Amino acid sequence: MLSRAKSNQQRIVLPEGTEIRTLKAADRILGDQVAKLTLIGNPDEINKLAAENGLLNIVKAELIDPKNHSKKELYTNLLVELRKNKGMTIEKASVLVEDPLYLGCLMIKNGDADGEVAGARNATGDVLRPAFQIVKTQPGISVVSGAFLMFLKDHTFGEDGLLIFADCAVNPSPNAAELAQIAVSTALTARNLAGFEPRVAMLSFSTKGSAKNEVVDKVVEATRLAKEMDPSIHIDGEMQADAALVESVATLKAPGSPVAGKANVLVFPSLEAGNIAYKLVQRLSGAEAIGPILQGIAAPINDLSRGCSVDDVYKMIFITSNQALGLKK
Repeated sequence: MLSRAKSNQQRIVLPEGTEIRTLKAADRILGDQVAKLTLIGNPDEINKLAAENGLLNIVKAELIDPKNHSKKELYTNLLVELRKNKGMTIEKASVLVEDPLYLGCLMIKNGDADGEVAGARNATGDVLRPAFQIVKTQPGISVVSGAFLMFLKDHTFGEDGLLIFADCAVNPSPNAAELAQIAVSTALTARNLAGFEPRVAMLSFSTKGSAKNEVVDKVVEATRLAKEMDPSIHIDGEMQADAALVESVATLKAPGSPVAGKANVLVFPSLEAGNIAYKLVQRLSGAEAIGPILQGIAAPINDLSRGCSVDDVYKMIFITSNQALGLKK
């Protein structure tokens, strides 16, 4: 993924340009030539922080002062046009356009950036609100979800040890239609981000009718809908986790399945199940968990934890670059 990002550098905007972990990660990204970066914030403050911390590569970034830049009027008018049916006025827009999180999304909408990474300083809701209002979701998708890349030490599972789990971050209790969208979005993440052909297992506590329950019925219906949404994706369910991952179990429980025993994408029936699963796998097996990676938005916008490390920010920038590349393809 890192090599792919370097070979076709995308334009990533960082609205938290004066946040020190973000600045340190940006300096590494620029030094490694992974992406082209725009930092939003007071240029004097950014340059002062860079000098104090020996961040020599920040000079390669574009710096935008949210209160004073050449495209302020253009972005203000764009925001009014996008939100006029919601009561947006020039007066309101002229205030919002100075908010770095709104400005970053307006840059993406106007074609001046390919993706955004934020959240080291701002709450998730504050990061996502302008994304939903300005960038919106991909065609045919109304649900934004959160996937985790799970790098396992045992390479016999998934795609050479890589599994993608979803939804582990956003939707507490998706209905069948929403679960189908999550499945298709996660399959696209596998293709666009990880670069492999997805084999999607729709997980439950039942395999191919072994148990009867309305929760199982939801997964069965979601599987049907997901196949209709994108027939090119190998999706099968409902199935238990062991049937999805272990060939010998798959032979007994789901013979003939194109996915069972060799799944590389696991879609969980609820946020509760997905979140518990990724944390258990991470802690008990020593897997590296990277995410949440937001999917379903029309352009890649990713939210960091406020407890993130410099390394977390660095990884999320090149992941966002790969998402942008995939969406363009």
